[in-house]
Amino acid sequence: QVQLVESGGGLVQAGGSLRLSCAASGRTFPIYAMGWFRQAPGKEREFVAAISWSGVNTYYADSVKGRFTISRDNAKNTVYLQMNILTPEDTAVYYCAADPRHIFGRFENEYDYWGQGTQVTVSS
Repeated sequence: QVQLVESGGGLVQAGGSLRLSCAASGRTFPIYAMGWFRQAPGKEREFVAAISWSGVNTYYADSVKGRFTISRDNAKNTVYLQMNILTPEDTAVYYCAADPRHIFGRFENEYDYWGQGTQVTVSS
Protein backbone atom coordinates (compact mmCIF):
# COMPACT_ATOMS: atom_id res chain seq x y z
CA GLN A 1 0.00 0.00 0.00
CA VAL A 2 1.05 3.54 -0.73
CA GLN A 3 -0.40 6.64 0.85
CA LEU A 4 -0.06 9.94 -0.94
CA VAL A 5 -0.49 13.39 0.60
CA GLU A 6 -0.47 16.51 -1.55
CA SER A 7 0.34 20.00 -0.32
CA GLY A 8 1.23 23.40 -1.68
CA GLY A 9 -2.06 24.45 -3.21
CA GLY A 10 -3.55 27.87 -2.68
CA LEU A 11 -4.73 31.09 -4.26
CA VAL A 12 -2.45 32.86 -6.73
CA GLN A 13 -2.85 35.62 -9.28
CA ALA A 14 -2.65 34.93 -12.98
CA GLY A 15 0.96 34.83 -14.10
CA GLY A 16 2.13 33.59 -10.75
CA SER A 17 3.68 30.31 -9.65
CA LEU A 18 3.04 27.52 -7.19
CA ARG A 19 4.89 24.34 -6.32
CA LEU A 20 2.88 21.31 -5.32
CA SER A 21 4.37 18.46 -3.33
CA CYS A 22 3.22 14.89 -2.97
CA ALA A 23 4.68 12.92 -0.07
CA ALA A 24 4.45 9.15 -0.36
CA SER A 25 4.70 6.44 2.24
CA GLY A 26 6.14 3.04 1.47
CA ARG A 27 9.60 1.72 0.77
CA THR A 28 8.76 0.81 -2.83
CA PHE A 29 8.00 4.40 -3.86
CA PRO A 30 11.27 4.83 -5.76
CA ILE A 31 10.25 2.23 -8.34
CA TYR A 32 6.84 3.70 -9.11
CA ALA A 33 6.04 5.98 -11.96
CA MET A 34 4.11 8.97 -10.65
CA GLY A 35 1.60 11.32 -12.15
CA TRP A 36 -0.32 14.50 -11.52
CA PHE A 37 -3.93 14.96 -12.58
CA ARG A 38 -6.40 17.77 -12.04
CA GLN A 39 -10.14 18.25 -11.94
CA ALA A 40 -11.76 21.60 -12.58
CA PRO A 41 -15.32 22.34 -11.41
CA GLY A 42 -17.84 20.63 -13.65
CA LYS A 43 -15.17 18.81 -15.65
CA GLU A 44 -13.67 15.36 -15.71
CA ARG A 45 -10.33 14.70 -14.14
CA GLU A 46 -7.51 15.13 -16.66
CA PHE A 47 -3.89 14.16 -16.96
CA VAL A 48 -1.28 16.83 -16.28
CA ALA A 49 2.17 15.20 -16.10
CA ALA A 50 3.99 11.95 -15.42
CA ILE A 51 7.49 11.00 -14.37
CA SER A 52 9.34 7.70 -14.56
CA TRP A 53 10.75 6.00 -11.48
CA SER A 54 14.22 7.37 -12.15
CA GLY A 55 13.04 10.86 -12.95
CA VAL A 56 14.78 10.75 -16.30
CA ASN A 57 11.60 10.54 -18.37
CA THR A 58 8.73 12.96 -18.11
CA TYR A 59 5.75 13.85 -20.16
CA TYR A 60 3.10 16.52 -20.09
CA ALA A 61 -0.34 17.41 -21.29
CA ASP A 62 -0.16 19.92 -24.14
CA SER A 63 -2.02 22.47 -22.02
CA VAL A 64 0.80 22.69 -19.47
CA LYS A 65 3.87 21.94 -21.56
CA GLY A 66 6.50 24.62 -21.14
CA ARG A 67 4.85 26.00 -17.99
CA PHE A 68 4.78 23.05 -15.57
CA THR A 69 7.66 20.83 -14.48
CA ILE A 70 7.34 17.50 -12.72
CA SER A 71 10.24 16.22 -10.66
CA ARG A 72 10.94 13.79 -7.85
CA ASP A 73 13.28 13.19 -4.97
CA ASN A 74 13.29 9.48 -4.22
CA ALA A 75 15.35 9.98 -1.09
CA LYS A 76 12.48 12.05 0.29
CA ASN A 77 9.69 9.95 -1.25
CA THR A 78 8.32 13.12 -2.79
CA VAL A 79 7.11 14.23 -6.19
CA TYR A 80 6.78 17.88 -7.13
CA LEU A 81 4.86 19.89 -9.68
CA GLN A 82 6.30 23.33 -10.34
CA MET A 83 3.62 25.45 -11.98
CA ASN A 84 4.56 28.72 -13.66
CA ILE A 85 2.67 31.32 -15.68
CA LEU A 86 -0.59 30.16 -14.14
CA THR A 87 -3.88 31.13 -15.74
CA PRO A 88 -7.46 30.93 -14.44
CA GLU A 89 -7.88 27.83 -16.63
CA ASP A 90 -5.42 26.04 -14.32
CA THR A 91 -7.86 26.35 -11.42
CA ALA A 92 -8.63 22.83 -10.22
CA VAL A 93 -8.09 20.26 -7.54
CA TYR A 94 -4.71 18.66 -8.23
CA TYR A 95 -4.12 15.00 -7.43
CA CYS A 96 -0.97 12.97 -7.41
CA ALA A 97 -1.12 9.30 -8.28
CA ALA A 98 1.21 6.31 -8.10
CA ASP A 99 1.69 3.77 -10.87
CA PRO A 100 3.35 0.66 -9.42
CA ARG A 101 3.09 -1.17 -12.75
CA HIS A 102 5.17 1.59 -14.34
CA ILE A 103 2.88 1.96 -17.33
CA PHE A 104 3.89 5.64 -17.35
CA GLY A 105 0.63 6.64 -18.96
CA ARG A 106 -1.98 9.36 -19.07
CA PHE A 107 -5.10 7.42 -18.12
CA GLU A 108 -6.55 7.25 -14.63
CA ASN A 109 -6.91 3.48 -14.66
CA GLU A 110 -3.14 3.15 -15.06
CA TYR A 111 -2.63 4.54 -11.57
CA ASP A 112 -3.44 2.49 -8.50
CA TYR A 113 -3.02 4.95 -5.65
CA TRP A 114 -4.32 8.48 -5.30
CA GLY A 115 -3.94 11.36 -2.90
CA GLN A 116 -6.82 13.41 -1.54
CA GLY A 117 -6.05 16.42 -3.72
CA THR A 118 -5.03 20.01 -3.15
CA GLN A 119 -6.95 23.04 -4.41
CA VAL A 120 -5.28 25.50 -6.76
CA THR A 121 -7.17 28.69 -7.54
CA VAL A 122 -5.85 31.22 -10.03
CA SER A 123 -7.48 34.64 -10.01
CA SER A 124 -7.57 36.89 -13.06
